[in-house]
Amino acid sequence: MREFKVHPIAWLAAMVAALTYAAPAADTRATGGGVRWVASWASAQIQLDAQAALPTAAPDDVTLRQLVRTSIGGSRIRLRVSNVFGTSPLTISGVDIARALSPRSSRIDPSTNHQITFAGARAVSIPAGAEYVSDPLEMSVPALATLAVSMHLASLPKLQTGHPGSRATSYFVAGNQLSAPEFRGAGTVDHWYYLSGLDVVPKRPSAAIAIVGDSITDGHGLVSNTDTRWTDYLAERLHASAAMRPLAVLNLGIGSNCLAQACVGPNTAARFSRDVLMRGGVQYVIILEGVNDLGMLTRDAPAPAETHRALVKRMIGALAQMTAQARERDIRVIGATIMPYGGSGYYHPDAANEADRRAVNEWIRAPGHFDAVLDFDALMRDPAHPNRLRKEFDSGDGLHPSPAGYRFMGEAVPLRLFTTGGPR
Repeated sequence: MREFKVHPIAWLAAMVAALTYAAPAADTRATGGGVRWVASWASAQIQLDAQAALPTAAPDDVTLRQLVRTSIGGSRIRLRVSNVFGTSPLTISGVDIARALSPRSSRIDPSTNHQITFAGARAVSIPAGAEYVSDPLEMSVPALATLAVSMHLASLPKLQTGHPGSRATSYFVAGNQLSAPEFRGAGTVDHWYYLSGLDVVPKRPSAAIAIVGDSITDGHGLVSNTDTRWTDYLAERLHASAAMRPLAVLNLGIGSNCLAQACVGPNTAARFSRDVLMRGGVQYVIILEGVNDLGMLTRDAPAPAETHRALVKRMIGALAQMTAQARERDIRVIGATIMPYGGSGYYHPDAANEADRRAVNEWIRAPGHFDAVLDFDALMRDPAHPNRLRKEFDSGDGLHPSPAGYRFMGEAVPLRLFTTGGPR
């Protein structure tokens, strides 16, 4: 594995942030008759546009197979299926789940295939604007395993709910082929549809880390089916530690998302309750958002000084609100500083944009605003040009990390942030 030299001041900043955090033991609250559900995988949902929707070539009578990767294992599972952005009922005639033979194909192990039910029935109709949770299923799944979720839909809603930045291939075929060992001649698309979460009943007390972000968390620029987002590296590091193994990692990034204004999908403040507070077992949340708010302000034209000040105030207000809401539920909030984007040809930021970024980051770093700080700005910036990403961590667009940069981010997160001894 390639080693990266870390700027000593940056590493010290991150370690100081970690050491100032007093982490609690794992949340042990139970739901549903004493059953302790913890989210193992999750996806932030948006209304899909025509480009991300299932292709018009997809038949009405279609089976969709989607691959997801667990972060922690368990002895029992349930699925979350979302029609939050639909305007008509989502009718599903059947859902199956099985172990996938590879993250790069539609093939499953038929001996592991199970049928999912909702209120005891195979078919389910989910009202517009709703999200349903399936019945519990006795199925043992390990950590870091790829699962195939197959859905049969007799017809496709006009407005589809899903996640365009899956970085995982989904497969669709005509007819009901829920239990087919492989989808031969399948159409493919790199998006997720309707599937918003997979919860498990862990074999030992566990908790989840929800990570809210934009395209940097979503994994912009990465090769599909490789599980190389920075959050994937963090999940692997946690799993490699016996003490940290019970901690799940939930990637809730949305490409081009904004913290406190309309961009792509609901802004972070608007989706925070559904994406974080309502997830099972969440004990920590990392918020890495804001670069799109900053960049969008002046992407097309300069803005007056008072507009810059209002944006900073609005961003800080959103961060403060989310922190207060999470703390009410005993969720510890880790604020991540906004990384430099001075080399972005898309946003072409000037000195005023950089001043805005520094002002928000100074607020994030200030004691008391968060329970801990993850200083990605200090870790990822070029020491000689602090308004830019380090060259080896820059994808080339001045905004998104390179594959090496994503890996560095995941490996630089101090595990001390998530409790010294792990969940007990």
